[in-house]
Amino acid sequence: MFLYNGYYGAVRVDWTYILLIIATFLSLFASLKVKTTYSKYSKVAAKCGLTAEMAVDRVLKANGVYGVGIGRVSGDLTDNFNPKTNTISLSDSVYGKSSIAAIGVACHEAGHAVQHAKAYGPAKLRLSMVPAMSFSSKFSVLILILGFALGFMGLIWVGIALFSVTTAFQLVTLPTEFDASRRALRALEGQGIMTDDELKGAKKVLSAAAMTYVAALAVSLLTLLRYIAIANRRRN
Repeated sequence: MFLYNGYYGAVRVDWTYILLIIATFLSLFASLKVKTTYSKYSKVAAKCGLTAEMAVDRVLKANGVYGVGIGRVSGDLTDNFNPKTNTISLSDSVYGKSSIAAIGVACHEAGHAVQHAKAYGPAKLRLSMVPAMSFSSKFSVLILILGFALGFMGLIWVGIALFSVTTAFQLVTLPTEFDASRRALRALEGQGIMTDDELKGAKKVLSAAAMTYVAALAVSLLTLLRYIAIANRRRN
């Protein structure tokens, strides 16, 4: 808490709400950035004439990776690589499209498939953290609510510890995502799938997408700091 001397006198302000405002702004900005950037380059067709899934196949083969399934998933920008099934799923806005944006996003997922095939360290670590992250994301906030409602400091710190697992997961995600984009851009250039000007557009799309992960980490960190601040205030 801090005092703000306004028109109507001193007002107590909970500074932790500022963290929430910053986190919300970061999340909205990153989401808007990736949507507008993707929309711009989804209207620009790549000169190679390849569809997104065809480009993925080229990238995988260029890296000596075979046996990866390529399918379709509903939604926009819901593209993903599932290491358990060794399958790349391309969204409705990407599958079958030949735009710079679609090929860039699809080849990013191919980058994840190559990571998996090459046993890339951060990707392996991230995969190993999935069960713990899933558990903590389901129960951390519930435990925190119970702890604050009942006034049990021990329970509050358990909730904070669980929430920190999701923050750590977001941290490990960053190098995995950045590396997948680097692999995608390198393959797009090396295989001659895109021209230099097209590569600049693809890089902008992937950079905007990467910002969503940076924002997610920042939001998680700010939220964690807020929980810790409230817990310390309760303890004092």
